[in-house]
Amino acid sequence: MHKAPGKSHREGISLIELMEMFPDEETAAKWFESVRWPNNDDCHCPHCGSFNVQRKENRKPAPFRCRDCRAFFSVRQGSVMEHSRIPLRKWAIAIYLNAVSLKGVSSMRLHRDLKITQKSAWFMAHRLREAFASEEGLFAGPVEVDESYFGGKRKNMSNAQRKALKKAGVGRGSVGKTAVVGMKDRDSNKIVATPVQSTDAPTLQGFVEGHTEADAKIYSDEAAAYKGIDRDHEWVNHSVSEYVRDQAHTNGMESFWATIKRAHDGTFHHMSAQHLHRYVNEFAGRHNIRDKDTIKQMQSIVAGMIGKRLMYRELAGNAA
Repeated sequence: MHKAPGKSHREGISLIELMEMFPDEETAAKWFESVRWPNNDDCHCPHCGSFNVQRKENRKPAPFRCRDCRAFFSVRQGSVMEHSRIPLRKWAIAIYLNAVSLKGVSSMRLHRDLKITQKSAWFMAHRLREAFASEEGLFAGPVEVDESYFGGKRKNMSNAQRKALKKAGVGRGSVGKTAVVGMKDRDSNKIVATPVQSTDAPTLQGFVEGHTEADAKIYSDEAAAYKGIDRDHEWVNHSVSEYVRDQAHTNGMESFWATIKRAHDGTFHHMSAQHLHRYVNEFAGRHNIRDKDTIKQMQSIVAGMIGKRLMYRELAGNAA
């Protein structure tokens, strides 16, 4: 019997099923509420924390009212959707698209598919990236650790950027790019990654030791920055074309980097250094829920939206 490809064991949701799940705004609102507060007793006021909450049958001026602080609120409060005027039905569709799109969803696609402005779609996309950010806890190992570089190509730089690099006397390679360090736990298949200002020993070793158990086995390439790390450590020497030696390799992390770079080239075309951490969070977060059924992926994203805020003024410095 031919083995089914990829993640075929997961139960997906077709576009027809998605539209049937969210036929109108009220249905979408009740779905978000059921995910955020799965039990009636879970619902609490995001303003004061009280569980003494009244549900408004007519949902006006808001679906819920706190009997203690007397504030009205909806499922949007206390989440990345707060103050958003985009209908919850469109938020649900955007969450679905982000869950099932391995290489991400551009703001232009959200703009076209949801019939919202590109500016609103760009803001929505970054808010959803905030939802992917999470702490995975300490990895027990074995762990692969690797770093990669992201940024524009020199041929695409402005004349001013080229002159600045030339004046500084710097060359090719990683110049003008942002370093990202990441690790994959082979046992759980989870990934954690973050941009870093430097790839020196204190930075990289601090990242590894801060995200792994003391007895975790670490695999890396031959970078000198990893030498002397306070973990059981093996490495492969890429400089002499050694990529696998028994269990020592970083193929899992390199596959993760390749996914982001394909998305950079084919979906986003540009990821600014200012917002790179959000893109990295998105791809690590999506990877970490890939084994779940689509509805569980969507629920995980909604859960990640709670307790987070992102204001437009935080993003408007540089568009990406």
